[in-house]
Amino acid sequence: MKKKLVVLSGAGISAESGIKTFRDSDGLWEGHDVMEVATPEGWHKNPELVLDFYNKRRQQLKEVQPNLGHQILAELESHFEVHVITQNVDDLHERAGSTNVLHLHGELLKVRSTKNADYILDWTEDLNFGDFDENKNQLRPHIVWFGEEVPALDEAIAITKTADFFAVIGTSLQVYPAAGLIDFTAADVPVFYIDPKPNKIPNIRNPLDIIPEVASQGMETLKKKLIAFI
Repeated sequence: MKKKLVVLSGAGISAESGIKTFRDSDGLWEGHDVMEVATPEGWHKNPELVLDFYNKRRQQLKEVQPNLGHQILAELESHFEVHVITQNVDDLHERAGSTNVLHLHGELLKVRSTKNADYILDWTEDLNFGDFDENKNQLRPHIVWFGEEVPALDEAIAITKTADFFAVIGTSLQVYPAAGLIDFTAADVPVFYIDPKPNKIPNIRNPLDIIPEVASQGMETLKKKLIAFI
C-alpha cells in the first residue's frame, strides 16, 4: 500500500500562477479591504460590491494556469496516496491533476443559496444580484468568509490524523482553524514546511523539515526527500 501524504496548501502555491492574495499587514485583497468583500457584514452592507469582486476573481481564474508546484504535487500521486487540503478557492490543484482535493474555504467556481447552505451549484460565469435558488433566494459566492464556520474542518482533521507524511506549502500558518491541523498529526509523522519566509511553529511535536523556498522550487526539493523514504 502507498504511504499517505497529506498536504495543507495556501496562497503561496497559487501566487506563482499570478493569483494575488491579501497580506495581514495591510488587509487588502486586490485593492479591497477584506472586511468589505470577505465577511458576512460586508455582504449585508454592499452585496453588489461583493458580487462584482468575486466575478472579477472568477474571470481572473480563467486567465491563469497551474504552475510547477501544482504539477509536482499531482505527480506525487504515482508514489503516494495524496490528499490536498487547501485554503485556496481556485481550482488549480484539480486542473494540475490532483484527484483528492478538499477546499477548506470554499470554491470560486461554485455558488450557494443565502438561505440553504447545502444548495450549491457549479458556476463559471458572473453571479448577479437577482440570481436565485429554486425558492427565489439570492445566490452568493460559495466562499467561507471571515467569521463563518468552516464546514469541511472535521473532514480535514480526519484526513490529517491518517497521514504518514504532512506537508505545508505556501501558507503563513496564521489563519485558523486551518493552521491548527498540524496538531492532529501523529507525533512521529514528519512535517515538511515549504515557504520562502517560514513562520515559527510553536510547540510542534513532530520531526520538522523547513524548506525555505517558493512553492515550485520547494516542491522539487520535497519530491526528492519523500521518494527517499520509499
